[in-house]
Amino acid sequence: MAIFREFNPIHHDRAVEDKRRHKELVKDSIKKNLVDILSEESIVGKSKDKKIKIPIKGLKEFQFVYGENSSGVGSGDGSEKRGDKIGKARGEAQGKGNQGAGNSEGEDIYETEVTIEEVMSYIFEDLNLPNLHKKKMSEVLSEESFKRKGYQKNGIRPRLAKKRTVIEKLKRKQGIKRAFREENTNEEIERFPFKEDDLRYYRIKPVIKKECNAVIMFIMDTSGSMDRHKKYLARSFFFMLYQFVKMKYVNVEVEFIAHSTIGKVVNEYDFFHKVESGGTYISSGYNMALEIIEKKYNPAAWNIYAFHVSDGDNWSEDNEKAVESAKELCEVSNLFGYTEIMSGVPHSTIMKKYMERITHKNFVATSMKKKEDLWTALKQTLTQDLKEG
Repeated sequence: MAIFREFNPIHHDRAVEDKRRHKELVKDSIKKNLVDILSEESIVGKSKDKKIKIPIKGLKEFQFVYGENSSGVGSGDGSEKRGDKIGKARGEAQGKGNQGAGNSEGEDIYETEVTIEEVMSYIFEDLNLPNLHKKKMSEVLSEESFKRKGYQKNGIRPRLAKKRTVIEKLKRKQGIKRAFREENTNEEIERFPFKEDDLRYYRIKPVIKKECNAVIMFIMDTSGSMDRHKKYLARSFFFMLYQFVKMKYVNVEVEFIAHSTIGKVVNEYDFFHKVESGGTYISSGYNMALEIIEKKYNPAAWNIYAFHVSDGDNWSEDNEKAVESAKELCEVSNLFGYTEIMSGVPHSTIMKKYMERITHKNFVATSMKKKEDLWTALKQTLTQDLKEG
């Protein structure tokens, strides 16, 4: 079958254009499959070089295809998109469409491998977000924060100053030649090897650098109402938030806080897999976060990010306490985000109270119902802190 390319009088590199189109397809597939891609990933400890597979639609050229050879005209109203079909086949128009198995060519789908780091770069490039607003600075001694301060005779091989060592050898050689001249000796020096006294090493001085520290408080309702689907969405949401904050700070700590009627610190596995019976007191999770901040993370030295995911199912007697505790978290945090994974109702009672009574500019409330909503919720949450910058 003959294949025709669009005519372009200006010469251009077709390989570059194909790479651009491939990148657009990868980015589009990542956005559509983001939850599926990240739902099983561990938030902490996974290598950025780990490869994952994503489905990509094949790139097709313009080509002739067999038609119906039937009379008629198909016209659009201007709202059509690429791939839409205009008009109906004769069988469809008469209501006699083939109900059996089809024999037409399907759409080409293949898988491509990308690393976690590449996924992050695609996502955050498309979000087009500037840097987070960093409010606190603290002194951190980094292993890479060293300055060379002169030379010394003793040291380890990786710090050997080769150029300086050669200079020391030449100085010794010139000294010996000078001594021969003073003694009127015409002896030639044929071989002049290095000696231990020639070796020089860089003297290293550690440097205290001003760096930003961050801690992320992941808070989640682990009561029975948070089913597998909701935790499925929550994991991907938390993963993306962690990756974004980690890109912006040298040192990032993570605290996992699970709550039903009692808030407690747990490991990552229990955070996403353990289910507790009983009701839900949202304030218990917030109070545990505040307690940890008071003990371990001084707001004067740490940039604090708190994110809470719940389905909004909370005991009514705890709603007032939850609102007050949320306000306290806003006072000590750079950003406090509440995300509600809805089951059907537009907004829960606690969500409405948050939106009405929490006026802090560093508070953001978002909602998700299905995995396609993750992209919007992520952008809304991260943009809130940037407004403050």
